[in-house]
Amino acid sequence: MGELIKELERFGDLTSSFNLLDVAVVFFLSLALSLLMGWVYRTTHRGVSYSQSYVHTLVMFGMVVAFVMLIVGSNIARAFTLVGALSIIRFRHAVKEPRDIGFVFVVMAIGMACGTRFYMLAVFATLGLGAAILALQKLNLFAKVIRERILIVRLPHDADYEKTFSGVFQEFLDEFSLISMETVGEAQYQEAIYSVVLRPGAEPSRFLEAVREVNGNNKVSLVLGQQEIDL
Repeated sequence: MGELIKELERFGDLTSSFNLLDVAVVFFLSLALSLLMGWVYRTTHRGVSYSQSYVHTLVMFGMVVAFVMLIVGSNIARAFTLVGALSIIRFRHAVKEPRDIGFVFVVMAIGMACGTRFYMLAVFATLGLGAAILALQKLNLFAKVIRERILIVRLPHDADYEKTFSGVFQEFLDEFSLISMETVGEAQYQEAIYSVVLRPGAEPSRFLEAVREVNGNNKVSLVLGQQEIDL
């Protein structure tokens, strides 16, 4: 019985740096602020690569970081132990957008503020950063009209692509440059990929029809430039 009492006292000493109220506040505040940041991410996201699981991960990440900071506290030994434990983790998921990395750092900062019990800082950072992100999306700051397009065209393997398309390109394009050339269809065709800039007022449909007329009615595709592709 005496040994049990000693163990309970030792356990109380280990948890004396925070109590149940601290744990509850850290849990609910980190959850609420991470959910708010998840809503900001969903509201400002553009494109087709939205992932619900990524938003759930953001919420979980904010809460986990908060508890980790609560556990570590000011103990240097625990901090080094945490670094060693996290060093074995390997992430295989590719981040599709640079802004996704930014949201990871935002929820990390929120979790760290909650875990170290800087509650007012956590609330202010969430509201301030969320408002700034919403403003960037609403005002459409730093937007740029992308005129470049990617042209993918297929023609017979014995055709001279420079002579074939020179007339059409001069009529419809301001700029064009060959990106790559490869043989397809068991070397029966060659497929060229161009970076092109249409002339002001040039209709993409008419341009495609003109290209199709000179390449033997083979495959022709015109896609957006790389800056606007979201896959």
